[in-house]
Amino acid sequence: MGKKASKQTKKFAASGQLKKVIQARHKHQQIRKRILGKRGAKDDKVRSEEVDNEDEENEVEVPSNEKAKSKKGMSVDEFLNADFMGESYSDDDNVDDMDESDSDDDNEGEDDFDDTSFASVDDLEEDGKNHLMELSKLAEKDPEFFKYLQENDQELLKFNLDDTGGIQLDDEDNEEAGDDDVDMESEKMPTLTSMHLRRWQKALLEQRSLRALRKLLIAFRAAAHLNEDDQVLAWSIDSSSVYNKLVTTTLRYTPVVLEHHVPYKSLPNGKFKPPTQTHKFKTLQKLILSYFHNVIHVLSQFTDNELVQLAVTESAKLIPYIVSSRKAVKLYLKQCLELWSSAQDNIRIAAFLAIRKLASGTDESIMDYVLKGAYLTLIRSSKSTNVHSLPSINLMKNSASEVFCIDHSTAYQHAFGYIRQLAIHLRNSMKVKTKEGYKQVYNWQFVHCIDFWSIVLARACDSRTQVKNDDTASDLKPLIYPLVQVCLGAIKLISTSRSYPFHLHIVRSLLHLTKHTDIYIPLSPHLVPILTSILAPSSRSKSSTLRPLDLEVQIRAPQQYIRTRVYHEGVLEESAYLLTEWLTSPMVQGSISFPEIVVPVVVLLRKALKAARSGSSGSSSGKDQGTVKVLLERIEESAKWIKQRRRSVTFAPGQLEEVVSWEKDLRDLIEDSPLGKYLKVQKKLREKRRKLVEKAREGEDEILDDD
Repeated sequence: MGKKASKQTKKFAASGQLKKVIQARHKHQQIRKRILGKRGAKDDKVRSEEVDNEDEENEVEVPSNEKAKSKKGMSVDEFLNADFMGESYSDDDNVDDMDESDSDDDNEGEDDFDDTSFASVDDLEEDGKNHLMELSKLAEKDPEFFKYLQENDQELLKFNLDDTGGIQLDDEDNEEAGDDDVDMESEKMPTLTSMHLRRWQKALLEQRSLRALRKLLIAFRAAAHLNEDDQVLAWSIDSSSVYNKLVTTTLRYTPVVLEHHVPYKSLPNGKFKPPTQTHKFKTLQKLILSYFHNVIHVLSQFTDNELVQLAVTESAKLIPYIVSSRKAVKLYLKQCLELWSSAQDNIRIAAFLAIRKLASGTDESIMDYVLKGAYLTLIRSSKSTNVHSLPSINLMKNSASEVFCIDHSTAYQHAFGYIRQLAIHLRNSMKVKTKEGYKQVYNWQFVHCIDFWSIVLARACDSRTQVKNDDTASDLKPLIYPLVQVCLGAIKLISTSRSYPFHLHIVRSLLHLTKHTDIYIPLSPHLVPILTSILAPSSRSKSSTLRPLDLEVQIRAPQQYIRTRVYHEGVLEESAYLLTEWLTSPMVQGSISFPEIVVPVVVLLRKALKAARSGSSGSSSGKDQGTVKVLLERIEESAKWIKQRRRSVTFAPGQLEEVVSWEKDLRDLIEDSPLGKYLKVQKKLREKRRKLVEKAREGEDEILDDD
């Protein structure tokens, strides 16, 4: 006969806790069995542990001889093992061991990915069934609470298993599951066919099946690590059509299924909020991360541009699910930045959209990674500039400026540090005054950095955007002044004619800034000297057979172009155009004091023209003098046009509100002024010439006429 149970044991069994303890043990046994199965444990060892545990379950009461064991005769190890505490304490130790094993298994990485991996995803279906059973019994056990749910929470009572992604396995699916288990046990890997893909596609489309998604992602890993000797794969792929179908199916279907089961929230400001940490999301998270690492791995292997674009576009939809993993974020950002700086234009745009999606999260640390990575990638890509790389660099500058304008307060910290670096380079060059010192400023990276920050500040502090935001100034606006000071200091660093292309690059950046921010930047003191130096009698131009110099891809004129007529004509034409563009900007011609602003310009240009006419015959060409003369006439006509409109003014200069209102009306009429019409004609001529040059570069026979 068995030993009679104690009163405490009977009370413990009657309370219902015994059943829960036994169920918990069974669950931990299953987990341990799965872990040992993965690690190659022997079957007899697992069976022996199960038998031992079953024996322990049948004997809940601890033997009396264990209780009676004297603590005085124990060693230190026996005391620390707490054997005298009874079976309940040892069970807790077993639970802790299970938890440690589970955590070790979670840290094994993404490589442990076979057909039995992430089996807990399939358990989500069982959780849904148990929930339905509990709801069905609720009306009998607690009718009052059931009535309360009917009145206040109908969604919980109308719970539908299909909505949670649970699937009812039919005979065909059971067959497939059985086949997969047999194939996994065999030494030869099963071959993936289009039939498998069609089954998974059907389950994903009709039921948003998580089980089908798991199998699909396992097959995708096999495709991502194909022909790699150090990988243990679950499938073999023999057909290229099956490979392409598998990749496209996985990339397109995975975001749809995840959006159905664990949707994330999009905020009104364009940012997103990651999914809440529900049981389902926690179960799926490791599966999602493993798949995301496989996508990053396969991006570097694809040679088909369409597949690369598809992978980047679809993987960007998974960003809200992986932002909690810093490793995945950094790897993905690095891959996207590489594509953004070196791939084709359509892939560049897709990579930029993915980068912007990363920056649109609510985590500021990820925003810091994105801003720093984008700026440093831009600098590395702009080290050398030519006619072929310039369009891609401009694309990078414009797109990166958009990322910096997502969060102005976060961007301010980065912009302040990087503009300060430019100022330090300029200060070192002014102190050292050597050829190597000047190279710190006179290089393409410095020029593109100045232009990039001008674009960022122009976009962030745009006057029209500020009006829409109720005249709220941007956090980046205080950086305009230091940037302008760095630019003007760089122009003054070297004033020789050979450095005129560098000066024109800086002036273009400042001109773009003053146009959008409506902040007055004095550019005429840096453009008029270029015009007067070319018109000066001492500047003797020599004829040459050199082709015109493209100033957009030059920061320092080659030695053979110095003092040549073709170089002087190109620099003078570009300087005159930039001066015209500055004079027609809203802060100059849109000002009531325009006639007074242009007085120094008119005086200096008249003096230079007079000296050029009276100088020697070889000083400057008639074309240069004609260009400056036409510009001077348009400036004087515009000054008269403003004076004529000022005659009807009835307010005093101290009435600032009326002055601002008058200037606002004037800016709407700038295009009708003499300078505005002249600038419009010059833009058309430059655009026509640019198209002819592009056709000539492409090899078409075009004649570049001088208009």
